[in-house]
Amino acid sequence: MKITVIGAGYVGLVTGACLAELGHQVLCVDNNPEKIALLNAAGVPIYEPGLQEYLARNRAEGRIHFTTEMNEAVDHGEVIFIAVGTPSQEDGSADLQHVLAVASQVGRHLKNFKVVVNKSTVPVGTAYRVQAAIAIELRKRGIQDDLFEVISNPEFLKEGAAIDDFMRPDRIVIGLDKGPHHDLVQQKMEQLYASFNRHHARTLWMDVRSAELTKYAANAMLATRISFMNEVANLADLVGADVDSVRRGIGADARIGHGFLYAGTGYGGSCFPKDTRALVQTALDCGSTMKVVSAVEHVNDSQKTVLLQRTLQHFGNDLNGLKFAIWGLAFKPNTDDMREAPSRVVIKNLLMRGAQVHAFDPVASKEAMHALTLDMADQPQALARLKIETSAYEATENADALLVLTEWKNFHHPDFALLKTQMKRPLILDGRNLYDPQWLEDLGIAYQGIGRRNELALQLGRPTEAQPAESAMALS
Repeated sequence: MKITVIGAGYVGLVTGACLAELGHQVLCVDNNPEKIALLNAAGVPIYEPGLQEYLARNRAEGRIHFTTEMNEAVDHGEVIFIAVGTPSQEDGSADLQHVLAVASQVGRHLKNFKVVVNKSTVPVGTAYRVQAAIAIELRKRGIQDDLFEVISNPEFLKEGAAIDDFMRPDRIVIGLDKGPHHDLVQQKMEQLYASFNRHHARTLWMDVRSAELTKYAANAMLATRISFMNEVANLADLVGADVDSVRRGIGADARIGHGFLYAGTGYGGSCFPKDTRALVQTALDCGSTMKVVSAVEHVNDSQKTVLLQRTLQHFGNDLNGLKFAIWGLAFKPNTDDMREAPSRVVIKNLLMRGAQVHAFDPVASKEAMHALTLDMADQPQALARLKIETSAYEATENADALLVLTEWKNFHHPDFALLKTQMKRPLILDGRNLYDPQWLEDLGIAYQGIGRRNELALQLGRPTEAQPAESAMALS
């Protein structure tokens, strides 16, 4: 089939590359000429494992192309995917200006029947707004507005595992309402995804509004599990329990399972924060409230400050003259995405309190420096105390403490003997529970994880100048 993907961002590129891998003829269009030039020159604007290989192979075999010309893109595809950004507005609702602008452009160039697919994460009712935007442009041209059908086909891609998620889907959700084109649209979408349904039916057909809500509900549920376990971890610290044992104990229940039950420093990225806010705002717009989801957001915001609070509990609020090493900057491993990353909260607050920060991330160094420069735009002197290192051990040299913020695999088994020799203080604050507390204690390294039944003060003793740490509400 001939497929058009509008938007060469994260979702658009993964969708286009994977559909090309399945043998479809894909044309990706984006209004950013620099991005398209990079893609045409065999570059990739984002980091996602496997994406570069997929793009290179299918570019070489002529199954995927890139353009800035919308008329060409609309003419090309039998099915047109809209995969542009829907960032949060100030009130938390999704900003649909890019989606609706694309819909209008499609209407200006539409000549024959197309299936228009909302792939972007959008609030309930967006398909009808897209349909109206296209119809307005068709009527301006004196063309009947029955040349298209708008459906919902939300993505369920995890950053860092997006290729695998697309090529081995748990389910394919398609929202299609009853109408004159129902059978034709269903036939085209079945043909598009035939490879995934050959041995096991993975497509879930439903109405458009249900499909739109399914995406938000799925992300809100996953975010809820993360925040729930973070609350359990914080309680485990208070009562002397080990959250890792608790996680295994409750995860063994088949009704619960093990996924998304790892305590840490909170979630970030482009999906969970944005989608939980949008779901809360959707409910408010309908005169209702999402009390659980609102609580999930509050817990997550507080959790991003946990390692910072522990640092201040040990060293006091004045961090002048102290050096802190950071391992991990991206919000999760296998991505360079810095959106809503906990590292941004931690590093900003360390710098504002006078600390030197030396950080390392295997992939996200460039994106991290860009994000932190924006965060600290009004504090250039503080930003000058930040250095992004080219190796993990460069960051820990002469450090007063090591804070682990992202669970990259190359952080799982460090040379602890080297760390103990390098660092001024053998102190690790582990925000991802990568290490065994007892083992590190036996090695003479002070350690504190999240809910791991180990009290840092008993191991190392707090400096006499330490003051009570500021509350989470005072940290930003």
